[in-house]
Amino acid sequence: GGLPLLGHMLPFARNPFQFMKKVSDSVGEIAQFKIFNQRMVLLTGDEASTLFYRSSDEQLDQSAAYKLMTPIFGEGIIFDAPIERKNEQLKMLMPALRMEAMRHHSDKIVQEVADMMKEWGDSGEVDLVAAMKQLTINTASHCLLGREFRYELTHEFAEIYHDLERGVNALAYSFPNLPIPAFRKRDRARERLHQLVGEIVKKREAQAEKPNDMFQMLIDSRYDDGSKLTTNEITGMLVGAIFAGHHTSSGTAAWVLLELLKHPHHLRAVREEVDDLLGAEGAVTFQSLREVPKLENVLKEVLRLHPPLIVLMRQVAEPLTFKNYRINVGDMVWAAPPVTHRMSHLFPNPEVFDPDRYNAERAEDKNLMAYQPFGGGKHKCSGNAFAMFQIKAIFSVLLRQYDFELVNPPADYVDDYGEMIVQPKLSCLVLYK
Repeated sequence: GGLPLLGHMLPFARNPFQFMKKVSDSVGEIAQFKIFNQRMVLLTGDEASTLFYRSSDEQLDQSAAYKLMTPIFGEGIIFDAPIERKNEQLKMLMPALRMEAMRHHSDKIVQEVADMMKEWGDSGEVDLVAAMKQLTINTASHCLLGREFRYELTHEFAEIYHDLERGVNALAYSFPNLPIPAFRKRDRARERLHQLVGEIVKKREAQAEKPNDMFQMLIDSRYDDGSKLTTNEITGMLVGAIFAGHHTSSGTAAWVLLELLKHPHHLRAVREEVDDLLGAEGAVTFQSLREVPKLENVLKEVLRLHPPLIVLMRQVAEPLTFKNYRINVGDMVWAAPPVTHRMSHLFPNPEVFDPDRYNAERAEDKNLMAYQPFGGGKHKCSGNAFAMFQIKAIFSVLLRQYDFELVNPPADYVDDYGEMIVQPKLSCLVLYK
């Protein structure tokens, strides 16, 4: 069904998920097709996914597959860096995104939710996607970037980030530097962010007392050879951290509330759990959110049905074999979490929203090659701990303060697969009281 020159680009761009699901359903766990002149190999299911997630960087090159991120992060940064350099850079980011850091983030997240509730007032109607995008960019910038971005550059940074995020689309995988409006905006936003970071670095160098945040941590970081990060590298790594801590969160946060409103019995169970744990005025802390199994299971099921990343990619650097098939050097290998998550032999009744599938007796998330909302293996999303903690904290506050109601029929709230980072389709209206 591919076209000359274009291959299968048109159906893929129209709806990446539906295209890959159709390919997987009709061809099987390993399938080959073309996008333009590039041969793609789609791996779905737990066995084929094991090859994708457990192959080494020398076998499957992550950097070559993510050239679309180079204009956003910068040249020589993360995906554009040689493997050793990339690993050093990721190591510098890890402390701010790991579970230990969450002890210092809870108060900031609760403050951001409280500020949002002040703007909401006692009752009204809100576009949930827009609200969660704003809330999660506020929490991510507050927790990860520091006070300058959160309180001095709030609106400008939100616009910059929006323009960078819009630069991640299906076209960018093959042609990241086309002279189109979205990519021009992306490049101007990256240039402005670099300028802002440079100004903050100079300001902080003149301060006697240094803030305790990830920004300062990167300023103080050194490579193994003793060299400092350049302003360009700090800029790219800050953007990388925000992408890890935010873009997987806003759509997921919206879907948590939407699925609870579609399934009132689960909403009641989660509310009872949060009320029992925290009462009316109990503080939301790292420790208090360690044991919220019903809320955590809802979040896991949202991530199964609505994983934020439709496709993960690597380029083959050394020939690979899977069963009787050979995958050649230069081929692009894809994993598709939303496709694997809807396989009935891995997740019984896969279209049904069923948080109980993660209870101890069923434990359907224990097969890490089947349950893959954050990827898997050594390249599992570094922002997963922050994303999970952030969303649990948000709803531990909101569900104690408000009743919510869907404005439209439940069936109207669906995923928008027109974007590479999945969100519910706009407008996504809910009432609160």
